[in-house]
Amino acid sequence: MIRRFSAAVVTAALVAGACALAPFAAKAESAVVIPPPAVQEQPASGLETVVLAGGCFWGVQAVFQHVKGVTNAVSGYAGGAQKDADYERVSAHLTAHAESVQVTFDPKQVSYGKILQIYFSVAHNPTELNYQGPDHGTQYRSEIFPQTEEQQKLARAYIAQLDAVHVFKAPIVTKTGTMKAAFFPAEAYHQDYATLHPMQPYIAYNDAPKIENLKRLFPEVWRDKPVLVAEANKSN
Repeated sequence: MIRRFSAAVVTAALVAGACALAPFAAKAESAVVIPPPAVQEQPASGLETVVLAGGCFWGVQAVFQHVKGVTNAVSGYAGGAQKDADYERVSAHLTAHAESVQVTFDPKQVSYGKILQIYFSVAHNPTELNYQGPDHGTQYRSEIFPQTEEQQKLARAYIAQLDAVHVFKAPIVTKTGTMKAAFFPAEAYHQDYATLHPMQPYIAYNDAPKIENLKRLFPEVWRDKPVLVAEANKSN
């Protein structure tokens, strides 16, 4: 579904893409209070990376940019071929890609388990199959692309844990089977989009509440100033 109105917004949508023209009749996703993973990963030395898909990458990116310990969160595509890593093709349902976010974090500051808890609780609704709120299509699917076998094992164990206690009204449909899928960063105009365009209707209605939910439910890892791709690239 084309998601992201006035002539100015429609013009911006032609540049920004499908996230911009979503109907306001659709209800913004609500956060769900969930327990942390019963099994935690042993912190590795150095930084760790995980690739997460959960609807429009604007909101998922914005959530993790406000998490302490995250050093970068890049919007992009995963699950398909490099030649298809193009927003127009992905939005036209012509690829196997999911809109995804590559989250790089310091496990000594924020655990992989906490990243998963935020992902399932705040960043998206893991019970919606091939859609998120107003956005429909396989490119908006819920999927974790594990970078290690341990990431995959812990993600599957956490999904089983959450399903067993019925914290959601329906079973979790998040996929975890694609190991080490190649990640392709999205076009530059998608990076840091929620921060740069806070008054854009789609952002204000669908994504700003996610950021507020993160602050409310996870104050221990909340950071006021988001870590932006533009700043992270300067420091590299």
